[in-house]
Amino acid sequence: MDVHTLDHLVLYATDVDETCAFYERLGMERREFGDGRVALHFGDYKINLHRAGDEYDPHARDPTPGAADLCLVTDDVDDVAAELDDAGIDVVEGPVSRTGARGELRSVYVYDPDGNLVEIAAYR
Repeated sequence: MDVHTLDHLVLYATDVDETCAFYERLGMERREFGDGRVALHFGDYKINLHRAGDEYDPHARDPTPGAADLCLVTDDVDDVAAELDDAGIDVVEGPVSRTGARGELRSVYVYDPDGNLVEIAAYR
């Protein structure tokens, strides 16, 4: 087996519409697929959303809103804090130096509506 990249991940949302609105402010696009399922698309990736308590099978053994910690990569993090402020999103921390899969990052952290920690970062 030779795994190349991540295709998608799933977040369990208390309110799918509120979660979509938050991630749309980060530049993602809401798309519906299948039988009323919802995903957030960005670049070549997507985040599938399951409404907590009404998950699609199969799902995580203990699906819990607010338990994720994910990192989104952008081209430049210098203006991210100001853009988040303009979008009404509070910055938890940053910009700070961190280490990503490919090297050093500059990162800004926020919480989504369920309390998932979202790192928005740019490689140096």
